[in-house]
Amino acid sequence: MSFPQTDLPFAVRRSGIQGVGGFATRPIAAGTRIVEYAGERLSPSEADSRYPEVTGERHHTYLFAIDDTVVVDAAVNGNEARFLNHSCAPNCDAVIEDGRIWIEAIHDIEVGEELVYDYAYVLEERHTAAAKKRFPCHCGAITCRGTILAKKR
Repeated sequence: MSFPQTDLPFAVRRSGIQGVGGFATRPIAAGTRIVEYAGERLSPSEADSRYPEVTGERHHTYLFAIDDTVVVDAAVNGNEARFLNHSCAPNCDAVIEDGRIWIEAIHDIEVGEELVYDYAYVLEERHTAAAKKRFPCHCGAITCRGTILAKKR
């Protein structure tokens, strides 16, 4: 496994949100570009065949769609960015620029604070209660919506 970025301002360790997460090892100012979300680039159909949905089971991958034609699979040649957790009250945001995904601070982040962003995952299907159950959120925020799915308009 290769991690191309070596001087990251966070370390990966156990998280109360989900598995492991990234925790600031030094103060990070709002607007700082923290890390690129790296991994193998796939087509959406390749990503779907690699990680098929199993009815009734929680869905978990390191996939991140750049657009309708490119998906990044951070489980293959990815870096520490794949361990950043979802929160309904994020301190980071994912920014897509020139075909690359960057995680940037949207608030000042203190040492020890977990770096989190809103995954805002969107399904083609209706976001039913059953669909939300397959994509749970345990961020603990007062504003937690109980799912990593985005609000549908």
